[in-house]
Amino acid sequence: MKIETALILCAGFGKRLNPLTLETPKPLLKLNNSTMLEICINTLIKLGVKKIYLNTFFLKDKISDYIEKKNFSADISIIEDGKNILDTGGGILNLIKDIPDKNFFVFNPDTLWNESYVDEIEKMQNFYFSKKINNLLLLVKKDLSFDKDIQGDFGLQNYLINQNSKNYVYIGCQIINRSVIEREKLDKFSINKIWYNLIEDNQLYGFESKNKFYHVTNLKIFKKLQDL
Repeated sequence: MKIETALILCAGFGKRLNPLTLETPKPLLKLNNSTMLEICINTLIKLGVKKIYLNTFFLKDKISDYIEKKNFSADISIIEDGKNILDTGGGILNLIKDIPDKNFFVFNPDTLWNESYVDEIEKMQNFYFSKKINNLLLLVKKDLSFDKDIQGDFGLQNYLINQNSKNYVYIGCQIINRSVIEREKLDKFSINKIWYNLIEDNQLYGFESKNKFYHVTNLKIFKKLQDL
């Protein structure tokens, strides 16, 4: 089985990259002559994704104009959060409410995705379906992060995520079944709420990446990445 639909979360304010993000949404910042959003979309296309949904809020027209001009090979739709920003959980719920698919990729565009992730994520997808689970997060050991100040998120043992340690970082790719989130009220909430509930039930799963993790965490790191 393959996942053919992906969500990209593009509604944030990008405050940690001010002043760059006062007039340019974070996903449209450029590294190596490509926007982070373009890098993310091209990775999804290589994974065989046919349909991509973006959520927008801050500087939404700039993202819409960009997608229209780029004419990507994937079918891309933009869904606005609405009058108020919905955060990651609410944003995902709003994106999937009118989509019939059961399983989705969810990507953050502020990770610098590259070719080496494609094989890993394909293996992650195979694991997801073979184990018949309903969620799976891509994690990396904290010492593989380019940003050495980054805080860890979780522990990981035998593919189960825990909070016994903080040795692993979530790197912005997850697979989620709609059953995990669709019972929530469509309002502003973080996907972390869902994750922590699953951890309590020993039902939040993780897949380990071996790639070095490049992530635009703040303005200092963004400038360092420009020099690579």
